[in-house]
Amino acid sequence: MNAPLPPALSKPATERAADEPARLREIPYNYTSFSDREIVIRLLGSDAWRVLDELRAERRTGRSARMLYEVLGDIWVVQRNPYLQEDLLDNPKRRDALVSALHHRLGEIDKRRDPSDPVRDAKVGQLLDAARGCVAKFEQDFRDDWDLRKRARRLLTKHTRADNVCFDPYARVSHVTDATDWRVEYPFVVLTPDREVEIPALVRACIELGLTIIPRGGGTGYTGSAVPLTPRSAVINTEKLESIGGVERTALPGVAEPQPTIFTGAGVVTRRVADAAERAGLAFAVDPTSADSSCVGGNIAMNAGGKKAVLWGTALDNLVWWRMVDPEGNWLDVERVEHNLGKIHDAPVAKFRLTWRDGRDHPDSARVLRTETLEIPGHRFRKTGLGKDVTDKFLGGLPGVQKEGCDGIITSARWLLHRMPAHIRTVCLEFFGNARDAVPSIVEIKTYLDRRPDGVRLAGLEHLDERYLRAVGYATKSRRGVLPKMVLLGDIVGDDDAAVARATSEVVRIANARGGEGFIAASAEARKKFWLDRAKTAAISRHTNAFKLNEDVVIPLERMGDYTNAIERINIELSIKNKLALLDALDAFFATDFALGKTGDVEFDRLPREEILGDRVEQARELIAFTRKRWTYLLEHFDTLVAEAAPELARLGITHVAPPAAGTRPDLAVIDLLQERTIRVSWKTEVRAPLERIFSGAAFAPVLAECEAIHQRVLHGRVFVALHMHAGDGNVHTNIPVNSDDYEMLRTAHAVVVRIMKIARELNGVISGEHGIGITKLEFLTDEETREFRAYKQRVDPEGRFNKGKLLPGATLDNAYTPSFNLLGHESLIMQQSDINSISDAIKDCLRCGKCKPVCATHVPRANLLYSPRNKILAASLLIEAFLYEEQTRRGVSIKHWDEFSDVADHCTVCHKCATPCPVDIDFGDVSMAMRDLLRRMGKRRFNPGTAAAMYFLNATRPETIKLARKLMIDWGYKAQRLAASALKRIAAPQTRQPPATTTTRPPVRAQVIHFVNKKLPGNLPSKTARALLDIEDARYVPIIRAPQTPVDAEAVFYFPGCGSERLFSQVGLATQAMLWHAGVQTVLPPGYLCCG
Repeated sequence: MNAPLPPALSKPATERAADEPARLREIPYNYTSFSDREIVIRLLGSDAWRVLDELRAERRTGRSARMLYEVLGDIWVVQRNPYLQEDLLDNPKRRDALVSALHHRLGEIDKRRDPSDPVRDAKVGQLLDAARGCVAKFEQDFRDDWDLRKRARRLLTKHTRADNVCFDPYARVSHVTDATDWRVEYPFVVLTPDREVEIPALVRACIELGLTIIPRGGGTGYTGSAVPLTPRSAVINTEKLESIGGVERTALPGVAEPQPTIFTGAGVVTRRVADAAERAGLAFAVDPTSADSSCVGGNIAMNAGGKKAVLWGTALDNLVWWRMVDPEGNWLDVERVEHNLGKIHDAPVAKFRLTWRDGRDHPDSARVLRTETLEIPGHRFRKTGLGKDVTDKFLGGLPGVQKEGCDGIITSARWLLHRMPAHIRTVCLEFFGNARDAVPSIVEIKTYLDRRPDGVRLAGLEHLDERYLRAVGYATKSRRGVLPKMVLLGDIVGDDDAAVARATSEVVRIANARGGEGFIAASAEARKKFWLDRAKTAAISRHTNAFKLNEDVVIPLERMGDYTNAIERINIELSIKNKLALLDALDAFFATDFALGKTGDVEFDRLPREEILGDRVEQARELIAFTRKRWTYLLEHFDTLVAEAAPELARLGITHVAPPAAGTRPDLAVIDLLQERTIRVSWKTEVRAPLERIFSGAAFAPVLAECEAIHQRVLHGRVFVALHMHAGDGNVHTNIPVNSDDYEMLRTAHAVVVRIMKIARELNGVISGEHGIGITKLEFLTDEETREFRAYKQRVDPEGRFNKGKLLPGATLDNAYTPSFNLLGHESLIMQQSDINSISDAIKDCLRCGKCKPVCATHVPRANLLYSPRNKILAASLLIEAFLYEEQTRRGVSIKHWDEFSDVADHCTVCHKCATPCPVDIDFGDVSMAMRDLLRRMGKRRFNPGTAAAMYFLNATRPETIKLARKLMIDWGYKAQRLAASALKRIAAPQTRQPPATTTTRPPVRAQVIHFVNKKLPGNLPSKTARALLDIEDARYVPIIRAPQTPVDAEAVFYFPGCGSERLFSQVGLATQAMLWHAGVQTVLPPGYLCCG
């Protein structure tokens, strides 16, 4: 890109940092990345922050400031927590109590004003006016929301089932953010339509209500495209649109032969399409890392790619046709004409036929409103020389694709499928030398395979750097016993097995020439194991409680070495700066009167402190000063030639570096030695080890312990950049894990992002290849680069009916925040008293990647179940926040919150399947059990008569009790239910044909009754339990069952039938025992009636 640099890139980082005043955290209940500055600006405006900042220096007692901050803290915590909002909306008395308290505090501030200082008094008055306006708006918003909800529910339920119109906190929390965890506003309502045909009417209804529409699928985006920017927004979740057709050969307009295609609804999970194609012996090209959780509608809106893009391109390259609903609420079908069956940028011209139809009718029979043909030059779709590029949001005016939901909502599509060559081998290449020397192998491998005449091709080449390998727990395949500096994973395909084998061997040889080792997998199982580590890359942010800046850029392959070099330079710089900060902290510590330990020697312990210390503090500070001088020299002389720097390095204690011999590496610089680790900047060897020698002995153990604690605290704020890439097309995912509670760390990370974007441009790359622009990258585009899209948006959606404000000036991270589990931990006393701390710790590392969704039994969109562990963790974190807040107020914890907490805990079958795909090993089954246990111990468990009766029956151990319960509940109860089912069959039948109702709230009694009788319970159950039939109910004996001819020393099997097979369906237990009897083994049963739970 040769466009002028945007303001974010043209201004030096140091200058940007200097522009911003110091940020403080005095506002209470603020468990987010926002500092006081952002909260004040958000609630009161930038003028109020300026006045408040001026008044800070004039504080006397600070009581007025504290009361104002309490007002802002109350409003801010309610604004960002829909559980608190819902409670206040439903309880006018609690709401009035809060608003009265806010007015009371402002009144107290007014009483404390000092008219004798008119300038200061005027400033206080200005703040009070802004605060009163804020409180008035806060109060009015509840009334407005209540009125708009009633109107919205009445209007929206005309076009979809009432269960699909969700105002509840759980739904709003689940749709407030995507994989980024950035949040701006909560949606006003979440819509989950059952069918595609409902969407145009819902769009029109939202327009009538004044709500902007946010299209959403799996919510796996990395730039905030699905994050609402306005509180008056409606998220339309397309996950129920999961219809998927069979693979069929379709005649495409302008294409000679029919081609294999597949039809999908917008909510189909990407992996399901790939599986359907694979069953037909074909391949689906769209293969993002989020394939297990992303939906194809989002793939189109973002123009997603993945590792297979090197072969067949991204989503746009493989679309045959797609349907969307436009900002007028009409159908818009877009059909590719004369498809080149390959990458779109290789076609001279790409043609599309656009057809608008009346949205009031079914799309297949609706009246055609107008048609249009788009002809877009192929070179416009991507920057020349790059495999991916999604920075052009206009894209020749093509609707839907790459627009990030700003011009309509995708509802369905038809995709082109490809024939995967018959033979595949996966190669794993491990490089142990300098990454700078290894990176050129990417270009060498791709060039070699692209030039082969025998049809052998590269079907994907993925890269992981050293930091990623450490994060995913990579097991080195080489026998060297150390972690590689870089790993490449590639699929090599072809129809000739021998040719594929030869090509794979040559690829390994190319790696060997670059100091690497190669490993080949031929079987499907072995290849799957090779690729497993690639799927866990999100784990890079485990240590920062799952928050990171994830920036993907695209670099020309021939400049990839320069890019990795530049990133490594940034990492070394950040590492040295962090270690210099450590030295400053240690120096400050040694300037204090730190405590010494006890040795146990009474005489020694009685000696004066100065005598015990001697000159140790002076030695330590001299060590720190000398080390600081050495590290500072290295930091400031990256580009100094070694020949010139060698004498000074020697004076600073780096004596093992000599100037290069004549004729060898004359351009060798200090940064090269740091990259090669010839020179190491090490806390352990250069600081800690000398300190341990200086402060040896039991008396100084607390000193060394505090030094280590200081190291950990400073290290906590260290920023680093980790790389993984779709190496075949130059798409580099540049990740920066950040602690969201550490403002300095956030600011440093943002400055690094600015540098990275600038580097990408300087290398003739682009700032996004897959993730899009959203709210995280808009500041890095120039006005010229967004001009065409702004004009397009003004033409098709001038009112902002879709994604209002997105991709337009101002839609950046300035108003976005992210919650912080670290700050929740600061309320540790309250958390420990309420036993919530362990639950918070168990979920804090969630990455919101959604990989748990496909395996979760409580995430079935068609059944109105959207309770994936990801969604439940988002909800649980805000419920914990609500508990912490209300524990600190006079209003107390709302009873409703315990019901909502119970709702999250109950929506789990405790199958533990979510633990396997989770990159950070969260087992929500364990979390659910902990939540239920907490509710039980606090007496907040929701009572359910059915559950209570069932647990009574299962927990009973006395045979008489079990017999009585069985007679009442099973014999009589089952018969009564079967009679009711027969009698009410006609009434219950219509409900059984409808999708299940939502389970977020307790259903009405009528619905519960119909649900209870809509299917008959089993009949003809055994009259007795298995133990009663065998006469082994006495709990004093351990029953052993064997055939008379079976010897005593025969093989024994311990069989625990459990409740179901013993008390209820006893024929199952008896059949199992009969099978074991005939098998000639003896069966040992537990004594008496026991429940496996």
